[in-house]
Amino acid sequence: MIADDIISIYDGRGATAYFGEGVTVAEHCLQAAQFGRRSEASDALVVAALLHDIGHLIETVPDQISDWKTDGRHELVGGNWLASHFGPDVCEPVRLHVAAKRYLCATENDYRDALSAASVVTLGLQGGAMSPNELTAFEAEPYFRDAVLLRRWDDQAKIVGYPTPDFEHFRPLVERLAAKYAAGPRRT
Repeated sequence: MIADDIISIYDGRGATAYFGEGVTVAEHCLQAAQFGRRSEASDALVVAALLHDIGHLIETVPDQISDWKTDGRHELVGGNWLASHFGPDVCEPVRLHVAAKRYLCATENDYRDALSAASVVTLGLQGGAMSPNELTAFEAEPYFRDAVLLRRWDDQAKIVGYPTPDFEHFRPLVERLAAKYAAGPRRT
């Protein structure tokens, strides 16, 4: 079952520090999902928040943010991996959540100032604030609004000691959405 695979990934590499932050990758993702739940987001967007950084865990990247010299494009790695298990309402916000950071840097004057130090480092590797042409292209994406919501939870989800349910809590939701995708028409 896909939930078993996901839990195994997060129990393994997800237990490591979250690249320059005070929480682990798993804690970060659980917090993002919790913020999505509290915002009364759709089930798909909550799962997207839960899994938005899975690309960091299924690819090899340096453990220390100071060792990053290029962007690992974890959003594409994760979005592509998720696309074989879930519909676009889960994988597209994941694929777009880095672009959403760049979008918010370009559209909100004080957004960049609120980013964590590690997020500022990765922003530089990811291309910085979007250009006007990039803004237009991003706003044309069907899931850009969901990606912006996910990005805001991502930015918040770095609170040391913040209580969240564990991954087992989300198992039924993950399995239900995966089963729904498996039962529906397949994308080509």
